[in-house]
Amino acid sequence: MKIDVSSVDHALTTTRAVRLRLDLERAVDNQIIYDCIDVAEQAPSGGNQGSRRWVVVRDPKVKAQLAELYMATGGEFMIGARNKIAGTGHPQERVMHSAAYLAEHLAEVPAIVIPTIMGVHDGSGRPGLFDSVVQSVWSFCVALRARGLGTAWTTAILGKSDELREVLGVPETSTQIAMIPVAWYTGDDFKKAPRYPARDITFIDQYAHTWESGPSDPACLADGPGCVVEADIKAPIQQVWDLVTDINFGAQFSPEFVGARWADGVDGPALGAQFIGSNKHDAIGEWDVPCFINRYENLVEFGWVTSDADNPGARWCFELARIAGATRLRYTLTLGPGPSGISQAIASMPDKEPRILHRRINEHRSNMQAVIDGVAAAVHRESDGPNPIFG
Repeated sequence: MKIDVSSVDHALTTTRAVRLRLDLERAVDNQIIYDCIDVAEQAPSGGNQGSRRWVVVRDPKVKAQLAELYMATGGEFMIGARNKIAGTGHPQERVMHSAAYLAEHLAEVPAIVIPTIMGVHDGSGRPGLFDSVVQSVWSFCVALRARGLGTAWTTAILGKSDELREVLGVPETSTQIAMIPVAWYTGDDFKKAPRYPARDITFIDQYAHTWESGPSDPACLADGPGCVVEADIKAPIQQVWDLVTDINFGAQFSPEFVGARWADGVDGPALGAQFIGSNKHDAIGEWDVPCFINRYENLVEFGWVTSDADNPGARWCFELARIAGATRLRYTLTLGPGPSGISQAIASMPDKEPRILHRRINEHRSNMQAVIDGVAAAVHRESDGPNPIFG
């Protein structure tokens, strides 16, 4: 049987967490749930042991008990967060709105599924427990999505796992994994979520090493080699932004970057603005490089290219995003395509190009990590700011 790849990809890429657009009035037939569990049970299992067990809750009294536990473990927080950021345009506003709605209406959902697995996790890392159930539950969600139903993977209720165990009669020899509300979807279609492209988050052979194309064998500068350093920093996004847009901040921490100065007539960061960066390296010496800001969006990204705005020797960027409880800071570098010190080194020793690239990228990664660590240290010295979730 030939598989329709596009249909499979569409189902996989559009299985969203549905919390808001759930049909609370339309019944969900047991047979649909059984069919989807049959699909889910074909997922790989450690040792090929069928140890998953599924609890489907329909009784209104039991659903009310689950809703009470969920409210105590996460619902009250979600409702408070929704109320606090409503109308502010905060990136988490829509998420908190839908999460709070689910908490308020959980008892009305037609079916609530609690996947469990026989066994108790002992922290040993042994196979056959979580690694034998997560993929199965995901298959269950995808199978329901393919039939027009919505689900949401939730785990907050596990904060009261003992109480949940008592309500459902789950033996102490089994582990509860998640809580999955199930209902018909009231929207027109499921949509893809915004995500990083694969090349931005996939590393070949070495963690944090990225490639715009290829990489070739052997790797070369034309492949667009680079690296990325990331950290979740517990501080308001404005505080982090103020540090990374200070063109001299990194000089305190990087062993190579010495400092920078704005070009004549420029007094701060803006799209198209130019500054001069000064650097030193034991093997290379000291040099200045012109830098041109090519990416600039307040509280989102601050990026620049070096040497030539149209044919840069390297491309650098800070990217920021609010996440729960922190600011995610992402610092990226891509070498080329234009001439630079590294292209000169490769031209003089072309047979050593892969080695030169590998060594230089590791140097840059180390320097970038020092800057990221410096940002984290700087904000931690100022710990009295607002809650970073809402800052």
